[in-house]
Amino acid sequence: MNLTILIQLVLAHILTDFVFQTKGMVESKKALGPKSSKFWYHTLLSGGITYLVLMQWNGWLVPTFIAATHGLIDFYKIQQEAKIAAFNNTEAERPYKKSGVKLFFIDQLLHLMAILTAWLYLTSSFGLIAPYISDFLSDKTSVAILAALTLIIWPAGLAIGIITEPFRNELADNQADSLSRAGSYIGCLERLLTFIFVLLDQFAAIGFLFAAKSLLRISKDGEENARKKTEYVLIGTLMSFTTAIVVGLLVKAITKF
Repeated sequence: MNLTILIQLVLAHILTDFVFQTKGMVESKKALGPKSSKFWYHTLLSGGITYLVLMQWNGWLVPTFIAATHGLIDFYKIQQEAKIAAFNNTEAERPYKKSGVKLFFIDQLLHLMAILTAWLYLTSSFGLIAPYISDFLSDKTSVAILAALTLIIWPAGLAIGIITEPFRNELADNQADSLSRAGSYIGCLERLLTFIFVLLDQFAAIGFLFAAKSLLRISKDGEENARKKTEYVLIGTLMSFTTAIVVGLLVKAITKF
């Protein structure tokens, strides 16, 4: 497979969505959708930049495909953003407000899928997908790492959350200064980093990571329930690091990584 073409397509997308798309264009698209001239300009721009970056002057099919899918994906995103805004602006009291973060990643994932489709077409590689997946799932190292990543991201986080729930409930009335779901995101990231460090035999980096987190969570002098909060954080942190280290060592033992 020609990775140069894939890089060209990704570059064209980055230029389209992040370099040449202004804030004014984004706001116009949100407000008017397909009725906005900025919507159609951005859609055509995605195809035009793709055409220029690929430099296949007789090939219009892929730039046209990229432009069409880009417009459809942006239209879908605009609709979903409107629903999120309507949800957040309702007068009914809600325990939370919807965020557009997840929608952003879905939007970029859909664009990436369109790019991969175009790449496979240009490299005539559709027939290689099934053999590649089969080889990947038949490789012990690949499957072990995939299973380990799945384990430390989802089941491990759920288990740690269940185990530490009694402590979290005890501190519930004193957590107003804590960002919503920040702990779960931090835990997921620290397990991922720890797992990677174990695979790379960088145990010193794990110690640095643990020390850095400990410094950031030092409580202010005189803070109410400071000791309880520190103990709660320490319990969750130790469980998170232990899980990632054990899983990493198991993968290394199984795969001889």
